[in-house]
Amino acid sequence: MSTPPVPALPAAFNRLAWSNLTAQSAEQIGLAAAPIVAVFALGAGAGETGLLQMAQTLPFLLLSIPAGILADRTSRRRLMAVAEGVRALSLIAILILASTGYLTLPLLALLGFVGAAGTVGYSVAAPSLVPALVPRAALAAANGRIELARSVAFAAGPALAGALVGTLGASPAFALAAALSVFAVLLLLRLVEPPRPALPPRHPARDLSEGASFVLGHRLLRSVLVTAIVFNTAFVILQAVYVPYAVQKLGLSPTAIGATLAAYGVGMVAGALAVSRLAKFLTFGTLIAIGPIAGLAAALVMLATIWVPTVLLAALSFFLIGAGPVIWVISTTTLRQAVTPEALLGRVSALILMATWGARPIGAGLAAAIGAAYGAETCLAVATIGFAIQAAVILTSPVPRLARQPGLA
Repeated sequence: MSTPPVPALPAAFNRLAWSNLTAQSAEQIGLAAAPIVAVFALGAGAGETGLLQMAQTLPFLLLSIPAGILADRTSRRRLMAVAEGVRALSLIAILILASTGYLTLPLLALLGFVGAAGTVGYSVAAPSLVPALVPRAALAAANGRIELARSVAFAAGPALAGALVGTLGASPAFALAAALSVFAVLLLLRLVEPPRPALPPRHPARDLSEGASFVLGHRLLRSVLVTAIVFNTAFVILQAVYVPYAVQKLGLSPTAIGATLAAYGVGMVAGALAVSRLAKFLTFGTLIAIGPIAGLAAALVMLATIWVPTVLLAALSFFLIGAGPVIWVISTTTLRQAVTPEALLGRVSALILMATWGARPIGAGLAAAIGAAYGAETCLAVATIGFAIQAAVILTSPVPRLARQPGLA
């Protein structure tokens, strides 16, 4: 199917995209290094890495709504800069503790929580800022650019973290992450945010109710929300036990683990690069459905490593779970921006972020409990069931029947 020409992306958006690239790179290096350090330096097992994952995802459940309300009422650029500054400070603290030999698993989890709190603020404000910087017809292209940057970070971050931790120790990995995070803040400080009308003072509960009513009352967003919640719960169950499973079952080194995790980012890059080409001959709804189907395929491939324990299957699983879902993120973010009034964008983004990423500590908690009681293999089976459910939810909804992006002729 043919698509209209896309307007050029403005300079202000390009600055946001570069900030996003460095911020995502900092996050991915830190997130990949943390469980590797926990397992190899601090002796953590499946239960402990599940708890670490829960600490790193709990802020999405607790802080997304306050961040969304702030994003609709204050400068989104300033909110992003402050939030990224918080993440930079947490990475610097881990660097100091690792360098002096005082890093412990509880401190790693605590500082992971602080860093994730910064991630929440940045992640909520960025999608609500994009429609203010680019015309509606360029939303898909802009979201593709954002996701391509995130994909590059996912590809390079884990590989760098694994190589640095495996050869030089934890300190260089966290030093690089901290430097990138600081650079992301500096880029944001020079971004000019378009002015917008001030909203009248209201109780936060009313703001929250308005955003929740819009999402839950919209038949397309509601289906997307439920799918994303189940997907993220299942994904974190798999992700939380992967490092100890890879060490004990697959016999992988830190460098090899980083390489398999990097396959996730390579898949994301492939998906982000392919999405504009796929959009030329697939309907908008079909494009959205690719992600959940690829997620289920990835879970089945990882489950197969129980019987065929090879690094190649593990890497293929992460590639699939990167390639398909990044197409989902680009297309569903575009859908959300197209159907949501601008005054609600921050709250709607926050609600979806809270519900989807907020499901991650639940998944991490399940992984910790199931992993400690029954082992990582059982976690992989439970995750596969979850991926099957999320695919069924979206495929039976009205979303796959969308012919084009809402709001475009």
